[in-house]
Amino acid sequence: MKSWCKNLLAAGLSLAMLSACSSSDVEDEPVSELTAIQATVFPEVSWSASVGDGVGDYYSRLAPAVRYGKIFAADRYGEVTAFDEATGERVWTKDFSEEFRDNALAKNKGARIAAGVTAARNKVFLGGESGLLAALNAEDGQVLWHVIAGGELLSAPTVADDVVVVSTSSGSLEAFNVDTGAKLWVYEMQLPNLTLRGTGSAAYEAGGFFIGTADGKVAVVIKNNGQAAWEQAIYNPTGGNEFTRMADVDMTPLILGDNLYAVSYNGNLVSMELRTGRVVWTRKYSSFNELASAGLSLFLVDDHSRIYSVDKRNGLELWSNSELANRTLTSPAVYKDYLVVGDFEGYLHFIDRSTGTIVGRVQVDSSGLYSQPLVVDDKIYVQGRSGKLAVVTLP
Repeated sequence: MKSWCKNLLAAGLSLAMLSACSSSDVEDEPVSELTAIQATVFPEVSWSASVGDGVGDYYSRLAPAVRYGKIFAADRYGEVTAFDEATGERVWTKDFSEEFRDNALAKNKGARIAAGVTAARNKVFLGGESGLLAALNAEDGQVLWHVIAGGELLSAPTVADDVVVVSTSSGSLEAFNVDTGAKLWVYEMQLPNLTLRGTGSAAYEAGGFFIGTADGKVAVVIKNNGQAAWEQAIYNPTGGNEFTRMADVDMTPLILGDNLYAVSYNGNLVSMELRTGRVVWTRKYSSFNELASAGLSLFLVDDHSRIYSVDKRNGLELWSNSELANRTLTSPAVYKDYLVVGDFEGYLHFIDRSTGTIVGRVQVDSSGLYSQPLVVDDKIYVQGRSGKLAVVTLP
């Protein structure tokens, strides 16, 4: 299979999209081989543990969460585990396949957890491809409530005060009471004929949930009533077929001060005014990954795993790095003076964020890294496809 198609597979495209990848006119773009680097930092895995059977080759955005003195992680098949943050000892484990064995949507390990982990309000929130959304007690793992949402849940729930919202694959943002699971409202979004399989999580600020849509827009939905305050296109789809008109905003809008930053697949990277949605600047990039930021820079991994640093004031490119092209990189994260990204062979790469030079790497899990690294204090938390959960540090 062409590596271009591998990138689309990593994005979790629909069956129609996958079948189109078999076309013989698709150009081959090879996966970059790792070459020797002049290392100046030497990261190491300081702790690791196993969480169930991982996610295998399935599309997933499962990632660990660190809060309340614990590390929370889950696997695709419904195993949720909490570890003591200080000692690494296992505190509790919950098996969803047992908890919901009488639920037709969750039989045969059908929970298919793909959304989370979100830790907030002394709870742990997770969602699955069956539409299952559950809240667990962060202290002991007891299931406090569960509901079935109106579509697959493929991105982490967002919690704001007494409300938790989830974005569904059917094109809706659904809100539930954080303590009881009672449904509060549903905001419907336009769903094109062909979209990326994933959905982005909402960001919350000043009483509104900011969410990317599958038709290339960012909308802000008022927490109290589920009504849209504004909706702004960041890319207007063009082209003669559904392929070329794909413009998903499949990431969480990044809010920095009075501005919001978002990027679409096959479209644009934009800066917007948070209050009005007015577009401040636009640059042509295509991505389904999360953005990261430090200082005056935005950091972007595009849909071919090329890495960019962009001035957040005007969108001007500061540097680019294509040494890891087509290695199915994770979304980037900022760690001290470095940008860190994982790849499909399980390497975590350290990049000097001022120059774009790769200055260190460590292999964490040969099955591959797939989710954005989580940086808490001086530690980097990563989860591999095999279920390996690891902490990476610089000695």
